[in-house]
Amino acid sequence: MWWPVVVVASLAMPQQNAQPAPGAPPAASAPAPPPAEPRYATGFIFRTVRFDEEVYAYTVYVPPEYTPAKAWPVVVFLHGSGERGTDGMLQTEIGLGPAIRRHRDLVPAVVVMPQCRPDDAWWSERMTRMTAACLEQTYVEYRLDPERLYVTGLSLGGAGTWFFAARFPRQVAAIAPICGFVELQEPTGLAEKLAPHLATVPTWCFHGARDQSVPVERSRELIDAIRRAGGNPRYTEFADGDHAVWDRVYRDPAFWQWLLAQRRALDPELRPPAPASRPAGP
Repeated sequence: MWWPVVVVASLAMPQQNAQPAPGAPPAASAPAPPPAEPRYATGFIFRTVRFDEEVYAYTVYVPPEYTPAKAWPVVVFLHGSGERGTDGMLQTEIGLGPAIRRHRDLVPAVVVMPQCRPDDAWWSERMTRMTAACLEQTYVEYRLDPERLYVTGLSLGGAGTWFFAARFPRQVAAIAPICGFVELQEPTGLAEKLAPHLATVPTWCFHGARDQSVPVERSRELIDAIRRAGGNPRYTEFADGDHAVWDRVYRDPAFWQWLLAQRRALDPELRPPAPASRPAGP
């Protein structure tokens, strides 16, 4: 397990000085060095959060250059159905996790990666609350910018991205759902129900035209509904793309430049708790 740790600098031993000449003024003492800044563990860090008498495992990615001297953007990544589980790490193996490992400089942000339970889905009340709990705990443990909260996900997590943003449109700065809209056994018109809540959320949606797992029409319908509701979402459809178009998206510098440039001005009552005064611990 990787846990952020505080590294305390040892005190330097005073040097042996030569005796001053008789009658000489006393030598001025050297100024004390500034206190060392606590160091944080970086990379993919295993975490747990407890709520409703259950413990949920998740992962936080902390970039190598992280420092609490500034507020960092935070990205929530929602994985696909194949990465559901309870180990808290499988969700780092597909999608955003591999992209970060290959191109670390592309994502100068703290990334929260919750894990959906095997018998559940991202749009359920339980998983929505679990995701919010992971995010809230990360706000306490790291210095994050509450006006730069982004949500992205693929397949099942793409659907979860839509629903999370529709639930919290005033907190989310931007979303990037990838091949992820499903009907969920709802009556026709689900897109029309979600669209008014998504119209004010900056959105860039992606889908492969040859997707055999989630029909591309699902993304088209929701994008059209958001536009009818007054929104202005971006939509990229890869003509030669199948279901797994997320690798193209996450390795594209233009995507990250757009996403991390978005901001959401928050009302005071929507601001998250202040960060703790020390790094996260076990």
